[in-house]
Amino acid sequence: MATINELPENVLLELFSLVPAQELLRHCRPVCSLWRDLIDLVSLWKRKCQREGFISQDWDQPVADWKVFYFLCSLRRNLIRNPCAQEGFKFWKIDKNRGDRWKVEDIPRDHGTEFPDPQVKKCFVTSYGTCLKSQRMDLKAAGYWKELMDTVKPDIVIKDWFAARNDCGCTYRICVKLLSDNHEVLAEYTPAPVYIEQWSGAKWKEISYTFSNYPPRVRYIHFQHGGKDTQFWAGWYGPSVTNTSVIISPEVTKKPSPAEEENPFRR
Repeated sequence: MATINELPENVLLELFSLVPAQELLRHCRPVCSLWRDLIDLVSLWKRKCQREGFISQDWDQPVADWKVFYFLCSLRRNLIRNPCAQEGFKFWKIDKNRGDRWKVEDIPRDHGTEFPDPQVKKCFVTSYGTCLKSQRMDLKAAGYWKELMDTVKPDIVIKDWFAARNDCGCTYRICVKLLSDNHEVLAEYTPAPVYIEQWSGAKWKEISYTFSNYPPRVRYIHFQHGGKDTQFWAGWYGPSVTNTSVIISPEVTKKPSPAEEENPFRR
């Protein structure tokens, strides 16, 4: 056998499935037209998804673009750091700290309830003055390059959990913004504050929102939440928050046009 290109196609595909994805695109794909065509095959990227455990062998859900799906799966994680107060207030910026200020408490707090996920043990709690905290996520630093965000526009899924104390009313607030490289607001989710009356049961509630088909040039995500109690009691009677998540979904429903398909993988 004179060259590697004389190997059967299925053997070459198996070899390529073992190569790290970035090496495939940066160094292998430009080698020759044969390698380019094989590396662009749907079957290769589906095989890599199976090999790395992103999908099962009997996966039967439709996927618009397996290459995009692979990269989004490999990057998928919660972009919020310290979402459940395990590290105090590390990674959070305190924007407002009124009343008796932010505090971390164990779950269940006084006049509270257990969290639905028993792995979540702590929460951030607010006071009688407005308490707000935030994180700003740099998408490029997280691995999401600009062509991917501008052409594929994967869904950005926001989730947060909050609860009142049973013995005190409160208001909960959330604001999430998609920002450009110069911090211009391109899309925003700012629902009306949630008001919870006293003696409402202290049940944990999840709020969720998905940014889809947003404008191009999204480079940062700014997440802010918090609240205060409604009875102005000294101490920590405002809403508690925990288990926050910002996740860029691998479920791509929009298939890029042929002219766009090259762009998401240029870095």
